[in-house]
Amino acid sequence: MIMSRIQAPPDEAQGNLTDRLLAGLPAEAVLIDPDVTASYANDMASFCPSGAPAVVVLPRTVEQVQHVMRTATELRVPVVPQGARTGLSGAANASEGCIVLSLTKMDRILEINPVDRIAVVEPGVINAALSRAVNEHGLYYPPDPSSWEMCTIGGNIGTASGGLCCVKYGVTAEYVLGLDVVLADGRLMSTGRRTAKGVAGYDMTRLFVGSEGSLGIVVRAVLALKPQPPQQLVLAAEFASAAAACDAVCRIMKTEGRGALPQKGGGGRRAGGHVPSLLELMDRTTVKAVNDLAHMGLPETTEALLLVAFDTPDPAADLAAVGALCEAAGATQVVPADDAAESEMLLQGRRLSLTALEAVKGTTMIDDVCVPRSRLGEMLDGIEQIAGKYQLTIGVCAHAGDGNTHPTVCFDAGDADESRRARESFDEIMVLGLRLGGTITGEHGVGVLKKEWLAREIGPVGVEMQRAVKQVFDPLGILNPGKLF
Repeated sequence: MIMSRIQAPPDEAQGNLTDRLLAGLPAEAVLIDPDVTASYANDMASFCPSGAPAVVVLPRTVEQVQHVMRTATELRVPVVPQGARTGLSGAANASEGCIVLSLTKMDRILEINPVDRIAVVEPGVINAALSRAVNEHGLYYPPDPSSWEMCTIGGNIGTASGGLCCVKYGVTAEYVLGLDVVLADGRLMSTGRRTAKGVAGYDMTRLFVGSEGSLGIVVRAVLALKPQPPQQLVLAAEFASAAAACDAVCRIMKTEGRGALPQKGGGGRRAGGHVPSLLELMDRTTVKAVNDLAHMGLPETTEALLLVAFDTPDPAADLAAVGALCEAAGATQVVPADDAAESEMLLQGRRLSLTALEAVKGTTMIDDVCVPRSRLGEMLDGIEQIAGKYQLTIGVCAHAGDGNTHPTVCFDAGDADESRRARESFDEIMVLGLRLGGTITGEHGVGVLKKEWLAREIGPVGVEMQRAVKQVFDPLGILNPGKLF
């Protein structure tokens, strides 16, 4: 019903749209060359349709964003907000005849406050740039998606992204204290707070986090920061089976009873359970792909490689304790890094996983299914069976500490039969995740790719309520139409 209220502007209206936008934007901020606008049509997801934008705008100020939204409302033109387009669900894909609203030019860090431990930023700030800036003040912004050198804070907020450190520090949503949002009709709304605590009214801030630009345009964010932790050290553990590696994950994360005594290096423990700063898994296929791409010398004899890190005052002691747990679970080799440089080398291998798997066949479908940690082994076993059933290469890397798996289907997009099998295997992986009590997405979002799966996960009443929320904020349905549901 929302989609039916908007239409792409007919060809004769293109000039009117452009003229109206130029009335409140500088000429260099309005792109209409089809060869240029076509480059803004897609994010990095496969199998997600997109349309041709009517125009791309690159505002630099809040007032310019408001002008774009007022124009879009008056002319009933859909608007698709975009960041760096590193997303993997099609959430930033253009609709036919839309205004693409690229926020990459709004890239200022407006404030870093070491006393309040907050940063105030515009949406186009690159994640890594913010991290480095706050580090200079002895502070730390934990969310670190694998694309952190390219992805923007606005995009991270739109998809509620995670990263490698979520097992200890949590996801983006836990660091967004307040937002300035331009609504569909151009009004500016502020949500949340700058204070450490605050419970005034509904939590509107959390509503926008993960909304994929379907409720409003984030133009400013107040982000919580933490004191910068000590340099982390990483341990690599090889396993002869994925099941053994998943058993080690459960042993590491399992809390003990009240009678348990704290161990040396207890900064990495909570109530008897270890709290690593990172707990990642790479299967045999992924390790081989990384070696083929970057010649990193990772152990290809392993069926599963577990990476564990601690950023505690005594990380070596915590790694020793976890190493013993890995050996008890059947690790064939446990190698703790001696220093920060060796640790970073191991993490670089993990960060290259998705790029390396893409090189296997040229095209990938990257799933993002999160299951309870206790069922991680069943998830990996099931994925292996699915790969055999469809005769496909499926590599798995995972944020194992929080059960967030990234099964990556490698296929030749030029082979119609292989492409069909890739899509069917992708869907079967999501069925498996839901059957194990999981969710269809832990951090990549729904976008276009998983619309039908969102409906399956939350049910008809859930869909009805989410559509009702959308109707309140965007009665004309012009904000990122066709995404989520």
